Amino acid sequence: MAKQSTAKKEIVGKHESPATGPRDSGVAQRSAAPNLDRLIHERLRLGIISALAANASLTFSELKNLMSTTDGNLSVHARKLEEAGYIACTKYFDGRLPKTEYKLTAEGRRALENYLNHMESLIKQMRST
Repeated sequence: MAKQSTAKKEIVGKHESPATGPRDSGVAQRSAAPNLDRLIHERLRLGIISALAANASLTFSELKNLMSTTDGNLSVHARKLEEAGYIACTKYFDGRLPKTEYKLTAEGRRALENYLNHMESLIKQMRST
């Protein structure tokens, strides 16, 4: 069985919008949007980071319930955040039950703060036009 690549392809050049016709993608390149932290910008990962910013720590089960997602989906996204150094994962046993606990790292808190500042900047930019 061939392994599929999960890498996203970037589209460069001219794009066509049904409402406005062709538009130059250079406009987006001049804005601040391309500099968004794509790791955090994904909906579930932003939810994980935000939940951990509001709590000292959360278990896998608590995050799964908060995010209303599956075990596999949460596991994949949490691992990406852990590999980036944004969250720390601790595994332990509570009696005979295995537990996984997540905490936001200092680097993760800085990344979230930068992301929020960037989004606020984009909002101000859009409202001033």
